[in-house]
Amino acid sequence: MIIGLIIALLIYSLLVFYIGWSGYRGFGLKGNRWFIACYSIVLIVLSISFIIGRLGNGSAVFSIIGNYWLATFGLLLLTLPVVHIVMLIMRFTKIDRKKTRVTATTLVLVIVLGTLIYGSYLAYTPKVTEYNITVQKSGVEDLKIVMLSDTHFGYLSGIKHAKRLVDEVNQLDADLILIPGDIIDDDLDIVEKKGIFTILAGLESKYGVFGSLGNHDKYRGQMDKLIESIETANIELLYDEVFLLNEEIFIVGRKDKTESDRIATKELVAGLDLSKPVFLLDHQPYEFAEAAAAGIDLLVAGHTHKGQIAPGNLITNRLFENDYGYLQKGTLHTIVSSGYGFWGPPIRLGSQSEIVVIHVDFE
Repeated sequence: MIIGLIIALLIYSLLVFYIGWSGYRGFGLKGNRWFIACYSIVLIVLSISFIIGRLGNGSAVFSIIGNYWLATFGLLLLTLPVVHIVMLIMRFTKIDRKKTRVTATTLVLVIVLGTLIYGSYLAYTPKVTEYNITVQKSGVEDLKIVMLSDTHFGYLSGIKHAKRLVDEVNQLDADLILIPGDIIDDDLDIVEKKGIFTILAGLESKYGVFGSLGNHDKYRGQMDKLIESIETANIELLYDEVFLLNEEIFIVGRKDKTESDRIATKELVAGLDLSKPVFLLDHQPYEFAEAAAAGIDLLVAGHTHKGQIAPGNLITNRLFENDYGYLQKGTLHTIVSSGYGFWGPPIRLGSQSEIVVIHVDFE
């Protein structure tokens, strides 16, 4: 593991050097030792800012800088090789390479900046995605469910994003609100200091708000403390638990897949009256066959972010049976959201933050 970490750090260091050298050469910058030293120090600080932001109790400034650096780092790695290939081809022409190099480098920066702005818009401007499903069970009134996952409240998904969430969800007039995990982004203290749970307590629906935990819902102390804090937002947290709603619908919330002691779905629903609808909140979209065999009618999940930044969606599409949207497996309906928030860089490309509306008809 140590050897793997060392190799990863070496590769990362080489890539940072490649970006730094490309900028230095691209603009034809030539300066004294002080300029080179300052340029190098800025680059080094940027490259380790994400790590510094995660040390100890964390740093808001370095966390924000680090997340934007990760986005910039990734975009530069996608664009710079194209520039270098073009410049290599131009060696065989009579075009002035120095002027072209400066123009190309400027164009790269404009593209990266424009992409960051557009990606931030997609991350902070949620769309509403609607699905219609039919559950072959009777005796229950049709439902309008609002589902949102992966809010990742923390440094960058903060007070304004939470207020926008409450305003937009309440306008949808939901019968039921489901939140399948990653409510916070690893640090409970930040969320509590910002008063996020007080804001979320304003969520309104006919039958209440139910949630489960994800892999980023972590706390350095006891898990009970985290659950108690989240429940101050009037969210009924189901931690490998079952809730009978209005004597008509079973709502099941599983522990996250990263927790080795979580109970199997079939054990959670053992003894339930399966003539009633059963809705399952499971943060990571796995084990669909098991859920179908256990008699689950609707499974809602998140986690994938639909890759968040393309071409990450190509990876999530290979990793998960359903990495985004709707998939039916027998009588089981599965719906996976791209998430309301984001992890790491506050940008999205090829995906957009969303609130999901599920219209459930019972027959």
